Amino acid sequence: MSPRQRRAPSGFTLIELIVVVALIALGAAVITLAIRDPASTRLEREAARLMALLEGARAQSRASGVMVTWIPLVATEPGSEEHADFRFVGLPSKEAMPTHWLGPDVVAEVSGAKGLILGPEPLIGAQEVTLRLDRQKITLRTDGLGPFVVAPAVNSAE
Repeated sequence: MSPRQRRAPSGFTLIELIVVVALIALGAAVITLAIRDPASTRLEREAARLMALLEGARAQSRASGVMVTWIPLVATEPGSEEHADFRFVGLPSKEAMPTHWLGPDVVAEVSGAKGLILGPEPLIGAQEVTLRLDRQKITLRTDGLGPFVVAPAVNSAE
């Protein structure tokens, strides 16, 4: 056989195979992130919003010297505001704080108390609140001196 009559090599090169595998891995990663649990995402958004609200109320309490308490409400609680999910007690009436969660079905439970005491003292004591949505839960905690933060998840047999 002469060199002109040689057949072209068939098959794929190693670089072509690596590029295809990388594209498949990238596509799988994007799909995995896209199908993330929406309840978890909503609960994280609620937790971030609540942390900001609590710190804002804590700052207002310190600035005004008035004791402020955050209380989660139960829908059947007598005398509760119509369709309110929580309330800030002690803030001046001109300081309108939100009273609703962003989405339905969020439940808050304060550990060991009816509500969170937010001030006016700089040291308020260690406190925590757990937010639940469906089977998801997030716990917000403060040591009393620092801001509220998301507590690390604890693996428990529930």
